[in-house]
Amino acid sequence: MPNFDAILTGVMVLLMVGVLATGRWAPDIIMMGVLLVLLLFGVLEPAEAIAGFANEGVVTVGMLYILATGLKETGAMNTLTDKLLGRPKDERSAQIRLTLPVVGMSAFVNNTPIVAMFLPTLAGIARRARISPSKLYMPLSFASILGGVCTLIGTSTNVLVAKLTKDEGLVDKSGNAVEFGMFTLAKVGVPIAIVGIAYMILFGRRLLPNRQAPIEQAEHDASGYHAALRVEAGCPAIGKTVEQAGLRNLPGVFLARIDRGDTSIPAVSPQEVIAQGDELVFVGELDSLMDLQQIKGLVPSSRDDEEHGAEYRPNLRLIEAVISTNSALAGSTIRESGIRTRYGAVVIAVRRQGQRLHGRIGDIRLRPGDTLLLEAPPGFAQRFGRSEDFYLANELGTPAALRHERSWVALAILAGLVGLITFGLLDTMTAAMLAAGMMVLTRCCTGPQARRGVDFQILVVIGAAFGIAAAMEKTGMAGAVAHGIVQVSAGLGPWGLMAAIYTMTVIFTACMTNNAAAVLMFPIAVAVANEQALNPVPFVVAVTIAASCEFSTPIGYQTNLMVMGPGGYKWLDYTRFGGPLTILCGIVCVTLAPLLFGGF
Repeated sequence: MPNFDAILTGVMVLLMVGVLATGRWAPDIIMMGVLLVLLLFGVLEPAEAIAGFANEGVVTVGMLYILATGLKETGAMNTLTDKLLGRPKDERSAQIRLTLPVVGMSAFVNNTPIVAMFLPTLAGIARRARISPSKLYMPLSFASILGGVCTLIGTSTNVLVAKLTKDEGLVDKSGNAVEFGMFTLAKVGVPIAIVGIAYMILFGRRLLPNRQAPIEQAEHDASGYHAALRVEAGCPAIGKTVEQAGLRNLPGVFLARIDRGDTSIPAVSPQEVIAQGDELVFVGELDSLMDLQQIKGLVPSSRDDEEHGAEYRPNLRLIEAVISTNSALAGSTIRESGIRTRYGAVVIAVRRQGQRLHGRIGDIRLRPGDTLLLEAPPGFAQRFGRSEDFYLANELGTPAALRHERSWVALAILAGLVGLITFGLLDTMTAAMLAAGMMVLTRCCTGPQARRGVDFQILVVIGAAFGIAAAMEKTGMAGAVAHGIVQVSAGLGPWGLMAAIYTMTVIFTACMTNNAAAVLMFPIAVAVANEQALNPVPFVVAVTIAASCEFSTPIGYQTNLMVMGPGGYKWLDYTRFGGPLTILCGIVCVTLAPLLFGGF
């Protein structure tokens, strides 16, 4: 007969799953609330409740976020993706060029920054391939998930389960201690990734929606931002035609003209060759112009001082500011305005509603209501947002430029991390801390950038999940659930039990976060294996894979939510395209895990 603590824990877990499924409150708030209830009723001691926050797996996940930040801030991943994506000609080639590099990269870098990095470029790829962007965004998310199950550091879930396995002291059927290495999961993860990519390429055309048309050309929008960027030495566009440099069919922005010395080239031909010192004048949307800021060797032409033209500007931010009626800036040109000396800011772009701006950006005469895109130090909006010169100033929080010259340093640090873990020279947490520290010490990212790069909400969810899992084990709830699964699956044998564990983990993942699902299902899976005197390793692998490979709902994985808006997807689109993939991954895992990890 279950005791009160077990019943309370079970009720709280069910309530937690139900509330998480509604999506009305943040997961970290809900799970910390459950942890508080368990503390108040004495189910857990304070030390037991917070033990998860000091877990090595949680620290490792935090360090991996900093590693990903360094790779992002240096543009290291962009260096690879630009060469790999190329210029696909149709839907299938676009999906192949997208999914293969994403799977490879996400095996070693956290999924979220990879998806965030690709999002701005997909609309342009879709335009060039003449397909709907909705044919690419969901494969992007799914490919990042599939790559994540191939290595130990591919996703935070793998790191957590590896730590749980070590803490539990699991042994296989031969009595050997079980420990996850860098490529332990690759035995099952790689076949799953191959099957997943094949499925997306073969069935993407039929099952992916086609409801969102490609973005219209930005030249029809005369009210867009007017920006001029100078081509500095080292820019990869030098010596290439406009089309070869990828500046012809940009999403949301177009190249209006090129200013070269005293001459101006309007209606730029796709075959025009870009030279060092050219000023490229773009017109378009804010987000697209911000993406141009991240291209190596393109700097604001208003930065007249050569010594600071192409410098790394990690502590500067992009600001939108609207010129007020009483502004002393009104009536003067940008060059005459003294914005640089008065505010310490540089004008990147100008927008004047309803009008196409002409001439060089420094010669544009400012008017009340003009919106300026400025590059300025943090805190500009707080200091000058209420000044007489501006109606408002909005800090966009975007770094001014990437540190491209450090990209190979960041890649070397990543390679070093993989080597240290693969050859067992350092434990996973220490290796991750070393890699994160090297990212900061070598200035691949700054201290503030490293702190901003850590998703503390995810860390809170993981820490709380450890506490709730401890309550499940302590009260006997995990054992009771495991016994129930054995009873229901009686007669199905070990394969049936493992399929039940996999299915239950997928359901948990669809209702909460993948990390929480893995932590909560781990003790249940181990209890099932122990009760039936079976090898626990295939069951643990099943939990690890199932916690990530849930594709049938947008809430099953964070990257699915990230692409939902840009792709114009509805909930059922995930069920239609991701449901069969979820089942396929389950079949491959349940079939291969026992065969490749020592049998039952």
